[in-house]
Amino acid sequence: MGLRIAVLRGGRSAERDVSLRSGAQVEKALRGRGHDVTGIDLDSATWDVLRDGKFACVFNALHGRFGEDGTVQGMLELLALPYTGSGVLASALCMDKSRANAVMAGAGLHVPEHEELELKQGVSADRVEKLVARFGLPLVVKPVREGSTIGITIARDAEQVASGLVLAARYDRRVMVQRFVVGTEITVGVLATPDVQVLPTLEIVSDNPVYDYDAKYTPGKSHHIIPARIPEAARAAASEAAGRAFTLLGCSGMGRVDIIVDAGGTPWLLEVNTVPGLTELSLLPDASRAAGITFDELCQRLVDHAVGRRQHHVGPAAE
Repeated sequence: MGLRIAVLRGGRSAERDVSLRSGAQVEKALRGRGHDVTGIDLDSATWDVLRDGKFACVFNALHGRFGEDGTVQGMLELLALPYTGSGVLASALCMDKSRANAVMAGAGLHVPEHEELELKQGVSADRVEKLVARFGLPLVVKPVREGSTIGITIARDAEQVASGLVLAARYDRRVMVQRFVVGTEITVGVLATPDVQVLPTLEIVSDNPVYDYDAKYTPGKSHHIIPARIPEAARAAASEAAGRAFTLLGCSGMGRVDIIVDAGGTPWLLEVNTVPGLTELSLLPDASRAAGITFDELCQRLVDHAVGRRQHHVGPAAE
């Protein structure tokens, strides 16, 4: 017998359009499994809709601010509704790239050196000069709390550093400047429903200079290669690091760890995504299929885990 399930999608973040696409895919998959599914676009009325909807589970397909940062997770905890994915603490921590990197580095994982800035005023030439002296060129500029490579710049000269800081600050007053790592860009999906399963490594090949929003969500602009074309030892190291990071940060359900593997085989962890894209072009569904898990099965596993977790009175952060 199917369950009454709410799928949260859309919302107010810069990743709204992606979330709508993820939500549509999830709704289709769960309906195919016989569930009574209601899609809900996050807004000020969502609390009342969820409170009065008699839902057995909430599938969170919200990306970015409010949906992936612990905000909606806190609301669902107050409503005592089972929900997919990580809990309040892990969601908030992973959304904050600067603090998540500090935790991972403290545990001995490799993360690129970075500096956090809070831009309350303009960008001075002196500030840019100091950043270039510290990190060299190219360097990476990005918002601390944003996803889908929104607001990111690979700066190759001082002028691009300055403009990159301004761009990133449009999305978050807190901005990260990070050392650029040369290597192979891969991602590693992780499932925990509840047992942790690290999915096959996936190499990202983009037609654009950067695997940006356009490359991620435009058909034909990027290609996924499974397993990643790196030495077996490097694949093993990346998988081990991804699993450690996921567990260390308290994640649950599903996640995706973005990594650069350098020429020496060292995996440099960039970020952990707690609500990875679930569109027809997204990375986690591809990696799951490579592990023999269809998209329908993936969605069902996440729902089963959420419902079972609530029945046993175990919050996401307690696993």
